[in-house]
Amino acid sequence: QDNKSSVVNGPRNWSAGFMPAMYQGVRLQEGTEPFPNLVAPEGTSAGRQLSKLQYLNELNGRFAAENPQQSELEARLASYELAFRMQAHAPEAVAIETESAATQRLYGMDDKETQVFGRMCLLARRLVERGVRFVQLYHGAGSKWDAHSGIEANHTGLCRASDRPVAGLLRDLKQRGLLEETLVVWGGEFGRTPMSEKGNGRDHNPTGFTMWMAGGGVRGGQTIGRTDELGLRAVEDRLHVHDLHASILHLLGLNHRELTWMYKGRPERPTVNEGDFFERLTTG
Repeated sequence: QDNKSSVVNGPRNWSAGFMPAMYQGVRLQEGTEPFPNLVAPEGTSAGRQLSKLQYLNELNGRFAAENPQQSELEARLASYELAFRMQAHAPEAVAIETESAATQRLYGMDDKETQVFGRMCLLARRLVERGVRFVQLYHGAGSKWDAHSGIEANHTGLCRASDRPVAGLLRDLKQRGLLEETLVVWGGEFGRTPMSEKGNGRDHNPTGFTMWMAGGGVRGGQTIGRTDELGLRAVEDRLHVHDLHASILHLLGLNHRELTWMYKGRPERPTVNEGDFFERLTTG
């Protein structure tokens, strides 16, 4: 329940945010059936479904004409066509059981500790391979990385569960010739303080923390930046979140200063007019 003293995590974290709702993603569920209700009811042909969809689009078109410039409505109407197209293509895309045993081992799917995230990483590669332009994986559901206590045991287990799948993903992308055209970003919104909390935990630290990138034109094998002697604050080659966003967009071939959309009658930019591309990401 949402109230003044609690934060509700969930699907809204993967919404379009300030962007038009048309750009929000499709959320995949855990387990062997990422898309529920994807298979058409028995006895329903593709032709019959298409006929229904065409009629529905006609009705929706009339309603949309009476309610112009409604971002959420436009996204909702487009979702019907997306669902129809997904019935034809999504089942094959998520069928990771067709991968070889060697590939599944590469992602750690033969180990109970790495199986869940390994499956997610392998699914991400299959989606990228089929032209999906953006894939977000979330590791540690339920704020598990938020170790305000017991950080050693907490992070040891989480690192063990994610290290092998991530390495497998990078290796697989590279051997398939996909890494240089795929930007991989691993990070969160903050790190942990060097000071203890609750004895053996760590608090949030937004002033000095690490993210890493691979592929997408990024030069590997380098560490950029430095914190103070305590590891609390960034003191060298500091990047603001606006710089990070500008750099990611640049690596994707987008100029963040020219990427605008209208929000409540005014032009907006994802970097709020700030931020610069950090050239050392590509030059070293």
